[in-house]
Amino acid sequence: MDAAIFSPTGYDDNFLDLPLQLPTPSAGTITRELPYTHFTILLDPVRRLAIATGVNINGDQLIDVDRGDDWHLDPRIPNNEQTGEAVYAKNDLDRGHLVRRRDPVWGDAATAQQANADTFAYTNAAPQAGAFNQSKELWLGLEDHVLTYAHTNKNRISVFTAPVLFEEDPVYRGVRIPQLFWKVAAWTTTVDAATVLQTAGFVLDQRPQLADLDLDALRAQALIAGTPPPLGPYRTYQVPIMDIAGLTGLDLMTFADADVLAPVLAVRNDTGDRGLWVELSDESGIHL
Repeated sequence: MDAAIFSPTGYDDNFLDLPLQLPTPSAGTITRELPYTHFTILLDPVRRLAIATGVNINGDQLIDVDRGDDWHLDPRIPNNEQTGEAVYAKNDLDRGHLVRRRDPVWGDAATAQQANADTFAYTNAAPQAGAFNQSKELWLGLEDHVLTYAHTNKNRISVFTAPVLFEEDPVYRGVRIPQLFWKVAAWTTTVDAATVLQTAGFVLDQRPQLADLDLDALRAQALIAGTPPPLGPYRTYQVPIMDIAGLTGLDLMTFADADVLAPVLAVRNDTGDRGLWVELSDESGIHL
C-alpha cells in the first residue's frame, strides 16, 4: 500500500438518511484517526488496538472479491503503535477482523478491491480465540441479520465495533489481550412519515467460562511460559448501548437514545446485575 496515493474518504457521517458521527472517546484520550475505504478506525496508540471503528455498508452494492490474506502494517503511523504479526505468530490466536472483511467491499470493482485490502491492515485486527463455535458464527453474522432487517432503508446500515480495553486485560508479548468486544449497528426507518434512527448493541465475551478456573494463576503461568492467556468459548449478548458506553468510556448518547432495547436500566441493582444482557444462541433471539 503506497501512502503517497492512499487517500480514502473513510466512514461517511451522512451515509444514512440521518447524520451519525463516529463514537468519540472521552476528552484527553489520545487516538489516531485512520480513514480507509468506506470505514474509519480510531486507534489507541498506547494499547496499539482500535478504540472504535465505523463502517458504512451498502447492501445493494456489495461485491464478492477474492479474500486474499495480505495482513500489513499501516505506513501512515509508526509501527510501534500497531499490534502486528509478532502477537499472532505460532499460537492459536486469530487476527480478528474488527470491520468485517466483506462489509466495506462495495461500489465499483476497483473500490471494492481496495476496501477488501484495507480490512487486512493490522489496525483493523485484535487478538481473538481461535476456536470456531456457534456463538462466534453468530457474532460474525450480526451485520447480515441487521442488514436484512433494514431493507426499508435503501439496504444500508452503519456498524461500529472495537475491543473493550480494560487495564486488567492479560499481557501477552507486550500487548494486553482484550476479553470483551462490542458492536453497535445503526439504520434508519420511517415511523409516522418521519425518518428515525434505530440502533442495537452487542457484546462478545471471550473470557473463560469455567467457574473454578483460576484466571490469575493461569495468566501468570502464561506470562512465564510465553503462551497466550486462556480464552473461553465465545458468548454473544444483546445489551443496552448505555452499558457499552459505560464499558468503553465512549460518547454513545445518540446511539443510546435510538436503542431498540427498552431502557429499563433503573431496575438494575447496585451489584452489577446483567439482567438486561440477553445471551444469544441464534438469530431468533435478536431484538430489532
